[in-house]
Amino acid sequence: MEQDAEFLFREPVANDGPAITALIAACPPLDANSAYCNLLQCAHFAPYCLVAEREGQVLGWVSGYRPPSDPTAFFVWQVAVSEAARGQRLARRMILALLGRAAVRDATHLITTITAGNRASWALFESLARHWDLTLESGVCFERNTHFAGAHPTEWQARLGPLPHRSA
Repeated sequence: MEQDAEFLFREPVANDGPAITALIAACPPLDANSAYCNLLQCAHFAPYCLVAEREGQVLGWVSGYRPPSDPTAFFVWQVAVSEAARGQRLARRMILALLGRAAVRDATHLITTITAGNRASWALFESLARHWDLTLESGVCFERNTHFAGAHPTEWQARLGPLPHRSA
């Protein structure tokens, strides 16, 4: 567990699943994963995920993993911040805390996919690029018609790196 000035940052546990599912549902345009998917992230991918809580309430969530096809990268799957905690740079603070963990510390690149209309996610990754003085690279990852049969907007991959050295 890590404590910052306002929030407790910790690995999720299986019991966090319902609170995370509710938080994601309250954060459009995030895709609503199944409750089971969120539970698996909490149980099987906990070292790559982070819960931010204040006074026992889950106010933030970051999920991610190390892609087997690119083990030097850390893929940020979802970032959710409760309306009650917005405007405090919580998303950025959670990612920075997560990158300090042993399971992620040696990642050289940060990657994610974002739809064109998700301004909050683009702003977050642009903010991280400025923080590290890096260029945010982007390109089509999953195309609307080819990969989603027209049922979901194109997902653009955003990539930052090489990440600066972070102390242990």
